Amino acid sequence: MTESILDKVLINFDSGSLWVMNLVLGLVMFGVALEISISDFKPLWSKPKALLVGLTSQFILLPAITFLLVLIIEPFPSIALGMFMVAACPGGNISNFISYLSKANTALSVSLTAIATILAIVMTPLNFHFWSMLYEPSSSLINEISISPLEMVKLVFLLLGLPLVLGMYLNYSNPVLALKIAKKLKIVSLVFFICLVFIALYNNRVIFMDYILYVFWIVLIHNLVAFSTGYSMGRLFHLPEDSLRSITIETGIQNSGLGLLLIFTFFDGLGGMALLAAFWGIWHIISGLILAAFWNRKSVVKETVA
Repeated sequence: MTESILDKVLINFDSGSLWVMNLVLGLVMFGVALEISISDFKPLWSKPKALLVGLTSQFILLPAITFLLVLIIEPFPSIALGMFMVAACPGGNISNFISYLSKANTALSVSLTAIATILAIVMTPLNFHFWSMLYEPSSSLINEISISPLEMVKLVFLLLGLPLVLGMYLNYSNPVLALKIAKKLKIVSLVFFICLVFIALYNNRVIFMDYILYVFWIVLIHNLVAFSTGYSMGRLFHLPEDSLRSITIETGIQNSGLGLLLIFTFFDGLGGMALLAAFWGIWHIISGLILAAFWNRKSVVKETVA
């Protein structure tokens, strides 16, 4: 695919707003961590198959299948970079809520969120850099910008790792206070974050409207591929229905907020990347709720250990 204006234009997002977005994403992750405790992991260690299947689906299969999808549809180079960035991110912060609505294995969902968040400190920069450099049109853009994978690791740690550790520590030391804070913090911070995304899109609405249909279909297909990847992995390894649902959701609901921050920080809001990640952040909430509504109507035999 030849270059477009999206491969050159930079989405307008001032440094002050970027700092606010960093803070809000940190608060979102802190809110998620407030409901995670060591005991959430214990039931899964004796039979870790579902956990390993979920992590493999997220960090190995999804980026690889995204690469194949890029080869097939040949999007604009900056759009391809956005797809690689989203695929490299860990599960999104609403995945546990979607799993709950879907009658899925919530213990597995929480454990996958926590472990994937820790692994993402290294795996997100590594996966993004590896697959982006493998695709020539997107590797050319990366070489022009010359990003540092190590700097990306540092930022991901500050955005994900530190809030996770602090939140889990508060849950351990004062679980009652942690749960009380979590209920309010997660909702407020998530709404605030979504508002910041909409403001960024509104300030650049001319570019957004010009490419909305192009980006919409790519996000829809990519998101469907992500859900299908998790579901197929669960079926392949004969996981119980509730665990299969959790892995499907954890693979299809990506932390596009983290992707957006990395895009604004290291790529100065490169048009195609930013629009792809921003629209993914809106669409995966819609698709996740649709999937949850469908599964919520179907009974499932719950198993605490997969």
